[in-house]
Amino acid sequence: MKPLEFQLKHYISGGIGLAILLVDFVYFFNFTTDFGPAFWYFNPLLVLGLLIAALPFFLDFLEENKRQKELEIQFLEFVRALVETVKSGVSVPKAIEQIAKTSFGALTPYTKKLAAQLEWGYPLHDALRIFAEDTANPVIKRSINIVMQAERSGGDMSAVLDAVTQSVYEVKKVREERKSRSYTQTIQGYIIFFFFIAIMLVLEIYLIPKLTEISGELGTGLSGAGLPAGLGGKGLAADLGSIFTATIIIQGFFAGLMIGKFAEGNFKFGVKHSVIMIIAGYLLMTTIKGVIG
Repeated sequence: MKPLEFQLKHYISGGIGLAILLVDFVYFFNFTTDFGPAFWYFNPLLVLGLLIAALPFFLDFLEENKRQKELEIQFLEFVRALVETVKSGVSVPKAIEQIAKTSFGALTPYTKKLAAQLEWGYPLHDALRIFAEDTANPVIKRSINIVMQAERSGGDMSAVLDAVTQSVYEVKKVREERKSRSYTQTIQGYIIFFFFIAIMLVLEIYLIPKLTEISGELGTGLSGAGLPAGLGGKGLAADLGSIFTATIIIQGFFAGLMIGKFAEGNFKFGVKHSVIMIIAGYLLMTTIKGVIG
């Protein structure tokens, strides 16, 4: 992954988010007697401010994941071109210098740097190692490591490169097939999550208050009959909103990670789903409760 670089968009979104947070606390939060939010929309605005501040970083994360996928695709094309050139009788360094003149999308800066280093007299082993480290891509690192091992042992480079090409292609094919098969599971995961939110809302807005009301009436009747009033359901009157909200957040976090794991084989690709589920679930819970309540 590329190191985090602060740009103008980060400062702008951070300033807007901070302004929303300040307005939210100044106008919609009670710092005196009843310490806490003064209006139901304090929490949604709080989340909105944090979301705006963090949005560019989240988009950078998604963009970097997309870039890494493109690097793998372009690396496959790069190795294919390299194999064809080496089979024609050209040495690997010279072949790299030749094909580096071709555009390989997101991989182009790295191939040009690799060719320049070889032209300046870098050993092939060192140049390939730097190339792999610069891309910071696990598939490319693994493939380059195989090539370097073959270069050290003096093996048939064209055969090794051909095998690397096949290996990268198979990895890409497996990922695409898994992602295609998991599309339905992803949709089902979102449907189940929002259905779960609906159940939590029904429990908190309708069922729990009804049970509390019935328990209160029952307790009053028992007290009038000479029985202890404590037999009523006073515990049901407790505010369960925070518990339900925490449940939604936990459910969204782990559901998103599992979707990423099933779809693309890595939990990190589920972070975007987790963020979407957590924010959507929290805003739905607080907004609907605030409007109905």
